[in-house]
Amino acid sequence: MAIHEKSLIDPARLVTSEKLVVDGVDVSGHWNTMILPRTLRDYDADFEKVIQGYAGGENVHRCWQCGSCTNSCTMYGQNTDFNPRYWIYLTRLGLKEEILKDKEIIWQCVSCNRCTNICPKDVRPEGVMKALAHWIEHEGFGEKSKSSIFDEEFARQCLDRGRIEDMEVLTGFFSQTKQISGTGLGGLMDAINKLAWFKELVFRMSKLNDLMSGKVMRFITRTPISAQIHMGLAMFVKPRTKSWGRTGDVLRQYIKEQKEAAHG
Repeated sequence: MAIHEKSLIDPARLVTSEKLVVDGVDVSGHWNTMILPRTLRDYDADFEKVIQGYAGGENVHRCWQCGSCTNSCTMYGQNTDFNPRYWIYLTRLGLKEEILKDKEIIWQCVSCNRCTNICPKDVRPEGVMKALAHWIEHEGFGEKSKSSIFDEEFARQCLDRGRIEDMEVLTGFFSQTKQISGTGLGGLMDAINKLAWFKELVFRMSKLNDLMSGKVMRFITRTPISAQIHMGLAMFVKPRTKSWGRTGDVLRQYIKEQKEAAHG
């Protein structure tokens, strides 16, 4: 394996001795750390094709390990364990168990696309990171990420009605991630009470900060009344695309077929 970074070597295979003598030669000092050999047998020769079946992973086979993705990675700058080049390398070798050791941080990709923009082989590393994260979820190796939960709630409304209702998306997401209990108006009030940042957002959007600080005329003249009424009504009368009909059912069937084709 042509990976030389010490940080990527399994600590269990590092043996360090205060004094080390090999064949009668004292190799203590800089040479007192040895790496136990390992024969790789737990690889999946078809794993690269599996990841190519997920959206974003189609070009993983093009990688030539130049390291540009990791070198430009926003997350690598914060945490050197976040290493797209290494995970792509493991994907091509079929070393799933090695990838799963980092399952808790692969999902942290922020989709800045710096890696994709700089990649000379159009591997689209950002897409590969997403593909790996989806594979981990799909195979049940990790909990469903919050981004997937949000995407599913967003998609559900699109399929049901052809459009979304903003507060239903937010309260549905908050409820499923156990940040609040309930949805709809009750969920909205619960979110305001429990989530300080969300309360601040709502107050700023509705200009309630002005009202609470005694600036009544400023509140009256600056409050987007029509927008507030529209959003309020939408919580009870859900917005729906005209003539949506069977379109949602057709889209659901298409999505189901695509998933079955990609993952068997």
